[in-house]
Amino acid sequence: MTENAAVVPTAFGPGEEADKKVYSCACHCGAVTFEARLGATPPAIRCNCSLCRKKNATMVRLHENDLRLLTGSTSLGCYEWNTGKAKHYFCKSCGIYTFHRMRSRPDHFGINASCIEGLEIDPLTIQMIDGARLD
Repeated sequence: MTENAAVVPTAFGPGEEADKKVYSCACHCGAVTFEARLGATPPAIRCNCSLCRKKNATMVRLHENDLRLLTGSTSLGCYEWNTGKAKHYFCKSCGIYTFHRMRSRPDHFGINASCIEGLEIDPLTIQMIDGARLD
């Protein structure tokens, strides 16, 4: 088991499955695949911290029980900065940011919404997070 496999769930945890759909997710090259269990209108966020401004991603927030890594634990790189509490994962092959463990809610992940197959981003209500105050 790699270091990443220990911190990224590989099985769904307990949760209310009746009102959620399982989405297939992947980086650009397909080396990292994962699934996200999301409700009909998942909470979408954008952050203005120095890292998120540069990666320019819309993220969908979900509890760790609703994420499972399928393949690519050895293809995941992890970037940590500032306090080191947030863990930002990316594919070491194609460079795509896939998801991160949140600093402010360590039992939650933010997933790159563009990695979620079949999810329409435009209709989502996007909440702005003031991460710059945490830099």
